[in-house]
Amino acid sequence: MTTRMIFAGFGGQGVMLMGQIISLAGMIQGKNVTWMPSYGPEMRGGTANCTVVISDEPVASPVTDKAEVIVAMNIPSLLKFESHVEKDGFLFLNESVIDREAHRNDISIVKVPCNEIADELGNLKVANMVMLGAVVGATNVVDAESIFKALEKKLSGGKASLIEVNKQAILKGMEIAKNSFK
Repeated sequence: MTTRMIFAGFGGQGVMLMGQIISLAGMIQGKNVTWMPSYGPEMRGGTANCTVVISDEPVASPVTDKAEVIVAMNIPSLLKFESHVEKDGFLFLNESVIDREAHRNDISIVKVPCNEIADELGNLKVANMVMLGAVVGATNVVDAESIFKALEKKLSGGKASLIEVNKQAILKGMEIAKNSFK
């Protein structure tokens, strides 16, 4: 099975890290993976997205026009990528920032209050991990154990003190996703 994902938002929202962690989790599970970043002209505050492909088969190309999973962390990302979600795919919206509805009725839309949950956890910088948890919880593209192992690898050294709050954020996101489909 092949799952194509696009994570999109403003620079500084952690969309690249989401893609890197889910890619690494796929590798930990022995899957074939590609990760391809794309930046706007500015880094922080500009647009940024990355494409991730996780597959049981070799991945022919990291480039994709359509994806089974789209994550929109802001309104420009929703406007740009909503039409790229495959029929019966998933569109994840950071409802803390996106104040409008998606226009599709042939996909699953998961609204995640990323910033509010991150604030409850005491660190606004983990909003991206709340969203990542929602993606994992809804799609099961990788398992939680692999996500946690990948997180530990990415946040080693001086960032190791952030592992626990990031794990909590991922678990909260997974919970939101599971409750979205009850």
